[in-house]
Amino acid sequence: MTLSIEHEIRVEAEVSSQFDQYDTQDIRQKDIDHFVHPWTDFETFHEQGSLVVAESEGAYIFDSDGRRYLDGIGGLWCVNAGYGRAEIGQAMAEQATRMTYYSSFGHHTSIPAAELSAKLASLAPGPLNHVIYGSGGSMANDTTVRVIHFYFNQLGMPNKKIIITRENGYHGSTYLAMSMTGIEYDHIGFDVIGEPLIQRVSGPDLYRRPEGTTPEEYTNLLLDEFRDKIESLGAENVAAFFAEPIMGAGGVLVPPPGYLQGMRDLCTEYRILFVADEVVTAFGRLGHFFASEDVFGIVPDVINSAKGLTSAYAPLSATLISDEIYDVISVPQAEGSVFAHGFTYSGHPVCCAAALKNIEIMEREDLCGHVRRVGPYFSERLTPLSDLGIVGDVRGSHFMQCVENVADKETRALFDPSVHVGDRVANACEKRGLIVRPIAHLNVLSPPLVLTTDQIDWMVDVLREGIIEVQADLLAEGIWNPS
Repeated sequence: MTLSIEHEIRVEAEVSSQFDQYDTQDIRQKDIDHFVHPWTDFETFHEQGSLVVAESEGAYIFDSDGRRYLDGIGGLWCVNAGYGRAEIGQAMAEQATRMTYYSSFGHHTSIPAAELSAKLASLAPGPLNHVIYGSGGSMANDTTVRVIHFYFNQLGMPNKKIIITRENGYHGSTYLAMSMTGIEYDHIGFDVIGEPLIQRVSGPDLYRRPEGTTPEEYTNLLLDEFRDKIESLGAENVAAFFAEPIMGAGGVLVPPPGYLQGMRDLCTEYRILFVADEVVTAFGRLGHFFASEDVFGIVPDVINSAKGLTSAYAPLSATLISDEIYDVISVPQAEGSVFAHGFTYSGHPVCCAAALKNIEIMEREDLCGHVRRVGPYFSERLTPLSDLGIVGDVRGSHFMQCVENVADKETRALFDPSVHVGDRVANACEKRGLIVRPIAHLNVLSPPLVLTTDQIDWMVDVLREGIIEVQADLLAEGIWNPS
């Protein structure tokens, strides 16, 4: 199957006869009738159904009718090494036939789990030398809270329980991880665990910072707010601060200069553990295996990772904890007691084999170096989209980018949510053969790390055409009135 780049905008890809095997309508109806999707918009789902993704290769997916799409979101921030990596599939198959699974509870391990743990320790910054496995980012963040509470209990500080997160931060969809998430519309209709366990401070948003403040002044405002929050709660009650190095689902919010370093320093000052939620940013998306130290100059106490760890070939998360934390939690708290945390599939051998092969490919092909070289070009090509009437901000870093659509560029006012402007742009792009992610008024781009500059050019051109189409529709409908 040829994957050459077409620079013209395609409405439909050529359909190959190999896709005749799929009955799209039958699959779509079964999906509508039985599959409850994550983040489903039930306003349109039952009528429209789903795009049935049948095959994939490189940076492309193919629907069950054979139409090809450039995957501008890398599955969901996660297909870092690209689709169709036979090496990873073979490594999984070999492990599954040799020894598919054995419990890792107690004193049992597998060769892939042990090897991967050592590899991750060698890649992680500073003293983060110990790994707790789960099957996704939500599980990693839940694990971290439980382990941190246990850690302070062991130190004789049982009051240190409060977790501080940020507005617009995203940490997962399990009950605790979603309660930690600070994206307001994700909570509509749902309960949260809430106060006093979880507290929030402002997340950094340079586009919407107070008018007249410099980025440096904005950093100081955020640091002052964090200090005030700690002191109002009492540092003796605060256990940890959770932060994505770049906030992902909350809008690809890049921190202002010195912000993360300042927050790390305050955590150290008040004996609060700094947790870097690198579920998105780790494994190459910003050009390094881990972004905390190499990009932002900080060494956290804990790093949570998932997604790109296996390039989505298998579900796996890794919580990396420091020597200091491990030395405390690995001391028995009572005779005959055990460290009572973990899961049936912790360190699953097939998943760990996938991760090892994925990391091997990334190192061999220097995918992190590729991202460091090509990422600035990606930003450079996207930036001129800001000349379009509804584009208020274009932001991000390397292979993690976002376009924010607004109703008024001068006031930065948003469209009414009923307009579904992000969905409109995504739909306009999809019919041209490009997948971008809509998040309310935002459109996010997080493609596979194998993307070339030619593919970036095509993607940005299609995105521009999609936005122009939506602008025209909004103008014709009287929804948007450019001044």
